[in-house]
Amino acid sequence: MPKLWNQTIETHRREVRDAILETTASLVAERGLASVTMSRIAEQAGIGRATLYKYFRDVDAILRAWHERQVAAHLEHLAVVRDSHAGDPGDRLAVVLESYALIHRRRAQHHGSGPRGAELAVYLHRDEHVASARQQLHEMVRDLLAEAAEAGDLRSDIAADELADYCLHALGAAGGLNSDAAVQRLVTVVLAGLQPTR
Repeated sequence: MPKLWNQTIETHRREVRDAILETTASLVAERGLASVTMSRIAEQAGIGRATLYKYFRDVDAILRAWHERQVAAHLEHLAVVRDSHAGDPGDRLAVVLESYALIHRRRAQHHGSGPRGAELAVYLHRDEHVASARQQLHEMVRDLLAEAAEAGDLRSDIAADELADYCLHALGAAGGLNSDAAVQRLVTVVLAGLQPTR
């Protein structure tokens, strides 16, 4: 087959897959996990059930794929933020921590704050890919902390691993905050806890 034809087919497949993922996430947010069926997803996505089953075997597989894509995008975003900020190590850390906290807040808004949001969060965060992503995130923050401590920007009396745990757990509270300004205040408090002891 000609190369252009292959690219067109691949683009179409990617678009159909993305439509399935987004439709499923929207349906779960609107109606709850238990009420979403493959038939409803196919109908809402505007595709046949047979087509849907060519992409995914069940709702669980769709939600896992959607969540893996979301997690990968968040990690990629944080890496871009880290790599594109040309400040001192303390500034780079602050930008990454603020971006992480804002992701937490927006994720909570997207999943919803009620029982459906909590149900979806528990359901999605039980997978292996989440543990791997948490480890990658922890390593990114730990490395930034170690770099900033070495430069004298942050405290060095506590191991970077422990400080990374502190930062990530504290910033998890951003999911319950009601504004970006509140997120920035939380980040300021977390960063204050990282200052060198006098």
